Amino acid sequence: MDNPVTAAIRRYEERRGCRFRLEAILSDMDGVLYDSMKYHAAAWAATMQGEGIECRPEEFYMHEGRTGKATINIYFTRDKGREVDDEETSRIYAEKARRFVAFGKADPMPGAQRLMRRIKDAGIRAVLVTGSGQRSLLDKIEADYPGIFTPGAMVTAFDVKKGKPDAEPYLMGLKKGGVAPCNAVVLENAPLGVEAGVAAGIFTVAVNTGPLPDAALTEAGADLVFPDMASLYRQIDQIITYNR
Repeated sequence: MDNPVTAAIRRYEERRGCRFRLEAILSDMDGVLYDSMKYHAAAWAATMQGEGIECRPEEFYMHEGRTGKATINIYFTRDKGREVDDEETSRIYAEKARRFVAFGKADPMPGAQRLMRRIKDAGIRAVLVTGSGQRSLLDKIEADYPGIFTPGAMVTAFDVKKGKPDAEPYLMGLKKGGVAPCNAVVLENAPLGVEAGVAAGIFTVAVNTGPLPDAALTEAGADLVFPDMASLYRQIDQIITYNR
């Protein structure tokens, strides 16, 4: 009988009609590589509350990966009956960014550095796929994950127009990684990112580092859900060596 990891890959192969062989990991940043989502969520909530919007920080885990304008429009449409223009978007997003930076340094997610080193040692390419445009985080990647992500293998908020849950970010990640969907794995932590990975046709692994129930990730289409990076690390070799 297959173990849960092998069984999930076999189901993916049957669904996609392809042979899985890992060549690249496409990883989100906030909540996967960095323990930063709690700061993003708090910054969003405080900013939107300042605009007269009723909301709680944990709500923003459900919106993680959207463009800033798309996130703002959800709340403005709901509470004010209108969408924001570009000028308002710039002002509100700048305030959110200011609040985020004020929280200070976001530490690497526990276990993520060891996981990414194992991936590098196995000769697997790593591609960053994030909806973030926070320079304070993007500038830290090389220092915290040396030699893992090359400048040409990063998809950020500056590269995408649609954002998650659209497949666009991960399709761009496949292009930058030079791999087909059946030769990649998406690492995500939030429902919209999971939906984006699935929409791009990629085997999608969720690590539930936030406050959402596992069901939110499973219902979004995650092929596997792990409670933390340490749990994924213990199973990663099964994914790396599958069909090798």
